[in-house]
Amino acid sequence: MPLLLHNSLTRRKERFEPIDPAHVRMYVCGPTVYDYAHIGNARPVAVFDVLYRLLKRLYPKVTYVRNITDVDDKIMAAAKESGEEIDSITVRTARAYHEDMAALGALPPDIEPRATQHIPQMIGMIGTLIAGGHAYVAEGHVLFAVATKSDYGKLSGRSRDELIAGARVEVAPYKKDPADFVLWKPSAPDQPGWDSPWGRGRPGWHLECSAMSAEYLGESFDIHGGGHDLIFPHHENEIAQSECAHGGKRFVGTWVHNGFLVVNGEKMSKSLGNFFTVRDLLARAPGEAIRLLLLKTHYRAPLDFSDEGLRQAKGELDRFYTALRASADIEPEGGETPTGVMDALEDDLNTPLAIAYLHEMAGDLNSATDAAMKRRSKANLLYGARLLGLFATTPGEWFRWQPAGAATVGETEIESRIAARVAARKAKDFKEADRIRDELKAMGVMLEDGPKGTIWKRVG
Repeated sequence: MPLLLHNSLTRRKERFEPIDPAHVRMYVCGPTVYDYAHIGNARPVAVFDVLYRLLKRLYPKVTYVRNITDVDDKIMAAAKESGEEIDSITVRTARAYHEDMAALGALPPDIEPRATQHIPQMIGMIGTLIAGGHAYVAEGHVLFAVATKSDYGKLSGRSRDELIAGARVEVAPYKKDPADFVLWKPSAPDQPGWDSPWGRGRPGWHLECSAMSAEYLGESFDIHGGGHDLIFPHHENEIAQSECAHGGKRFVGTWVHNGFLVVNGEKMSKSLGNFFTVRDLLARAPGEAIRLLLLKTHYRAPLDFSDEGLRQAKGELDRFYTALRASADIEPEGGETPTGVMDALEDDLNTPLAIAYLHEMAGDLNSATDAAMKRRSKANLLYGARLLGLFATTPGEWFRWQPAGAATVGETEIESRIAARVAARKAKDFKEADRIRDELKAMGVMLEDGPKGTIWKRVG
């Protein structure tokens, strides 16, 4: 079936038709690197990682660009509060972001531009907008003149008054119109800044993405993604400045936005005590469990993150890996993504349905009665999971995972106790064998006896 994606611009599900079928181009808004990424930041990473994998499966070439915002007022505020140098903050938190997203199984983007490395491109775009009458200089600022874009608001679908209220725009005397937004702002001596025709300053956030996407994907490209919260003002303003800078040429063909994330039914907030960074969660659960939880809800729907949901996701993966471990001596046969998984993902990234198919395939693997069926079932399960970025580790590694700082028995001790239990069973000392089994269970280690011997896994 054709790839269908819900286009936020047209508000309907459409057949995806790239500008060049030989080369699909996608841009996704990346992090502002001033602190650890939270679970809400991780949702678009997981969603667009699946889309990237799917596009690579369907098209001969895909270029995925995800930026890093390393000049921003939030970064400056973090530096002022902590006393740490801005460069140190951005390098440290960008590294942590890469580590955390890799732990969730996300592939790196093809290109990851940093805002501070593209200031000349931003200054050039501002100059074009001024020359075209779409921007003006006022008191050291350069502002985009919203009135010059007749269809401003087409992405969000709001009226002009609603847009102004929703943006909570700064009411400044130098603005010609309250809706006008900043392209360039002056920097104080102690703030990051670059020389420009309008004085020393720094770019506005919206401009950064327009300049970087044009640099690597061209003036028009196929897909722009991000969280629902970015539709306005960020993406609305990107459209306005990009299309005006490029002679009215369409900026993006398909806009894809993931839904909001809440925690236990409430908005995530440090004051409510329900604010979780990815790093916090990785100390409590494997990255793959976090990823599965993020994908179990359709990307456009709100996602309610909870400890119970994370526990259930971990349990589902335990069952998957149990099926894979039971068939460890079976070589998968075949190499095609199962039709059910492909159809689900091609229908607007229906990851919950794709995961349901994985459960069916795991059941087929468990119930297969001959080697040929086991080989086919295992291949289907593995290739189906690949597009979802799941089963990236081995069953042995999966079942050896334990929470950070957990005071549990080590692997050498576990193997020693299993050997002692085997010896006890051979001597028909079943009371001692049961005692060792129960003792390990109390330590969070479950034993499973089978025809090939005893295997173990950590449980929690």
